Order: sequence, then structure tokens, then C-alpha cells
Amino acid sequence: MSLSTILRYFYTVRYLKSKQFFFRLFYKLFKGLPSKNLISVKIRNSRGQTQKFLFREGCLVGPREFFLLNKKGGLDYLGWQGEEMSRLWRYNQHYFDFLNSEQSLNHKNWNIGLLLDWLRNNKPAKGVGWEPYPTSLRIVNWIKWSLSGNKLPDECIKSLAVQTAWLCSRVEFHILGNHLFANAKGLVFAGLFFEGEKAAKWLEKGLNIISLELNEQILSDGGNFELSPMYHAIFLEDLLDLINIAQAFPKQINTRMLDIWISKSGDMINWLKTMSHPDGEIALFNDSAFKVASKPKYLFEYANTLSVAMKFVKDNPNIIHLEESGYLRVDKSNLTLIMDVGKVGPDYLPAHAHADTLSFELSLFGMRLFVNGGTSEYGSGEIRNYERSTAAHNTVVVDNENSSEVWAEFRVARRAYPIGLKIDQSEDLINIECSHNGYERLRKGLIHTRSWKIFKNCLHISDLIEGSHSNAFAYYHLSPDIKILSTEADKITLLMKNEEKIYLKYFGTSLEIIDGFYASEFGKRTSNKFLKLGLDKLDGSTLQVNWDL
Repeated sequence: MSLSTILRYFYTVRYLKSKQFFFRLFYKLFKGLPSKNLISVKIRNSRGQTQKFLFREGCLVGPREFFLLNKKGGLDYLGWQGEEMSRLWRYNQHYFDFLNSEQSLNHKNWNIGLLLDWLRNNKPAKGVGWEPYPTSLRIVNWIKWSLSGNKLPDECIKSLAVQTAWLCSRVEFHILGNHLFANAKGLVFAGLFFEGEKAAKWLEKGLNIISLELNEQILSDGGNFELSPMYHAIFLEDLLDLINIAQAFPKQINTRMLDIWISKSGDMINWLKTMSHPDGEIALFNDSAFKVASKPKYLFEYANTLSVAMKFVKDNPNIIHLEESGYLRVDKSNLTLIMDVGKVGPDYLPAHAHADTLSFELSLFGMRLFVNGGTSEYGSGEIRNYERSTAAHNTVVVDNENSSEVWAEFRVARRAYPIGLKIDQSEDLINIECSHNGYERLRKGLIHTRSWKIFKNCLHISDLIEGSHSNAFAYYHLSPDIKILSTEADKITLLMKNEEKIYLKYFGTSLEIIDGFYASEFGKRTSNKFLKLGLDKLDGSTLQVNWDL
């Protein structure tokens, strides 16, 4: 093993918590098996009415045919296991989201058939479907389906208890983050759905984890600490689901705990609104894509049915600073600008981080102009490496290196930290400036500084590299909906889908317009164009965006 590889491992694991090491080793040494004895639980009868859970995306295109992550696959030729599909596709197959889709209302026979087929072909603790994360989501989906007025077959009721007992013994303390919270949600759902001594233990364990993780994973500004708008939306729906089922079992969850859940949900709703574009979809920072989490508007409507009120921001209405998350939003003159001026994520859990420090997304006239590259897959390889890279985002690459040392599917070694954020505002100008030290691993004193200056109908983005370097390029990724009408010596004219014209002026050593792709959904990549603007070693570069001329 080379010295550079050893150092990369060192800088990756140095941030991990001791419990992550302990439980990884523990689960490796002690595999455990689900009990063969009958789990003594019965369905709880003393419950009220749940509000309607949010519909999931319909993914069945036939009684035994799935359409997941933009890829079709059927049980008759793929089964429930195998490497013909990605691990993430298999995870989704085992979630059983389709039970709670709008499509499901017309296909009860399909649902029953798939439930029984899963039982026949997925023996306890065998295969990807019994890993703790898909087990957690499947437990919740089976229970939601039952609480929505459907009858689970008796075999499924018995299996549900076995699955929960197994999950309770394999909680993902070695991974933490969204996996741990999903495990806890599954335990709470089962602990409320069933009654008896076992169910009480599941409920207690789930509630204890949730109490700890809400304080850990929800930041003071309402953001989920993994700093992915997509995972934030998933987490928010999880919390709203917990409020929903708790309100249906009022004697099992104390009111103080429920009040905390409601308060945290209000903070999270406000954060999600801040991190959504005028088109109603999330900004694509870190691992984020559309059609995985529910759309923001559906989450807001769901929260309203549960009497979760949104907390309105008290800051300047033009500028919202999500200080602990490290995101900024500016709304002015038909512009919505969302900037990343924070860390890549929690130091001990940067699994969903991209090397995107000081990147941004820009909407004009309610439509996206500049977009980050998005996420289309989690598998190891060239695509995953590129989508996490600095070059896939609207920021600066120095000496062909990433600003944070992302590697493998979910690893980060040395990472960038923001420095010296400044926010100034006058009547005619908003000026935001920030630096990061991610390139100091290459040479001491190598700092990237970016400023965004917002005037009326004009935005200037300026970059400067301080310290010795060979080359630096600023990348600007255009939405696939944008057409390039003309290019001149220092000027580019763009046409938006709503026929608005945008004028770009640039100052730097060179400019290339390159074919690229935009990964707005898993399993889907759409052709687009991006600009590659060279930085002068002394003067840096500036891109000037003008509209309404």
C-alpha cells in the first residue's frame, strides 16, 4: 500500500467516533440470527385515526415488474437478489414504497402477491433486503399500508415482528446519521403497531435514539446535519410520519416529546423552503436529486394536516443565512441565488458530501440558470467520482484537484473549511465574500476566495487564488433548458425557456464551452453545457450575469 493511500485512510478515519469502530467490529464478529421462536406480540387495538400519509412514487409497471431509479426490472428474470442491478436499486425494491403510492389503490392483488412472494424468497437475515436500512423502511411501509385500511396477511404480521426483532439487534450505530434515524423510526412504528413486552422494548429503544439524534442531526437553523437538501426532506418526512402515528397513539408518546418533534419539524420546514428554488424543487448540493424525497410542497401540505406551523425567518428578507448549515440565499430583482459557504458535512459522517465548497445555484425569472451537477448513482466508478468532484459544481478547480479529498463511494479524507465569510448590504448592492482552505493540502497558503456582488439586474461572481499554483478554472454549469444563442469575444447570450435573454460577460485567461450532463434524478443524465473560465494568477476571473437590459 502506497504512502498516499495510507494517508488517505488516516485522514478519513481520524474523524470517526469510537462507537463507529466498535459496532463495525461487533457486527462483523457476531452475526446473530433472528429468533426461530414465535415473537409474542399482537396488534394494538387502542388507537385513533392517523392522517393520510404522503403518497410515494408509483413504481410498479405490472404485477411483478418494477420501475425504480429510472430502470425497469421484473421478478421473473431478476428476482429479489443479484448484481444485475445496483445495490441502491435492490434497496428500493425491498422498501415496498409502492404499497403507499396512489397507484396502489387500484392494485391490491398486486400488493398481496408481492408481499407473499417476498416472504417466500427472502429468508430471515439473508440477502440485501434484510440489511437494517431497507428493513427499517419496509417495516414502516407495511405498517403504513395496514394503518391506511388494508389487511396484511397473517404471515406478514408474523414476519413483521421477526423483522423488527432482527432490526432491534442490528441498529446501525456504526453508520449513524440518516440510517440510524430510519432504524429508530422503524422501531417506533412497530412498537406502536404491536403491543406486549417485546413491542414496549422496541418503542423504548426507538424513542431513546430519536431523542438523542434530533439534537445531534437537526442543527440550530433547522437543517439536517448531512447538509443534503434531499436527505433533509427525507428526514423531515420521517419526523412528520412519527408525529402522525404518535397522534394516533396519544397514550404511548408523552406530550413533551411530541411538542419537541413538532417544534423541530417547524424549523426543518423553514430550512427546506429556504433551500428550494422558485420552481418548487430542492437545490442540488451534496448528494441530492429529484424524485427520491417528496416534493417540498407536499411536505408543507402534510405538515399543515398535522398542525405543524412553519416558523418564519426574522432576518433581512433579501438575505437568509442558514448559519450553522453554511448556506446563504439571496432574493432580489428576479434573482434567487443559493450559495454554499459551509463545511461539506459532519466530520464523522461526510458520506453524502461533494467537493462543492463555494458553489452556488442561480434561478432567474423563476427558472434555473446555473445548476450543480446532481447525483445519478451511488456505485463506485467514474460517474460517482465525477459527480462528487469539484468540476461538477459551480466553483473553482485548482491544479486539477478537488477542493475536498472525496474518494470511493462515500469517503472524504482531507476536506475544505470556509474562512472569513462577509455579508454586506447597501441600498444598491449586496456583497458576499468567502474563502476556503481546501487546497492547502497541496501547498501551504493556497486559498480560494469568491465574491458574489448582486446589483439591480446584474450579478458579478469573482474568484481569486492566493498562493502558488499552476492553473485554476471556474466551472459554470447551465441548466439543460438554457440555449446558447451567440458567443462573442467576451460575451455570451443565453435564452431561457420562458424566452428571457441573459447576457454573460467574462474576464479571465480563457473560456471554453463544453458538453456535459446534468444528473437531476437517479439513473438519469441529461445533456447540458458548462463554461470553463480560466483564472489569471494575479487578477483571477469574473463572470458577469445581466438580465432585463
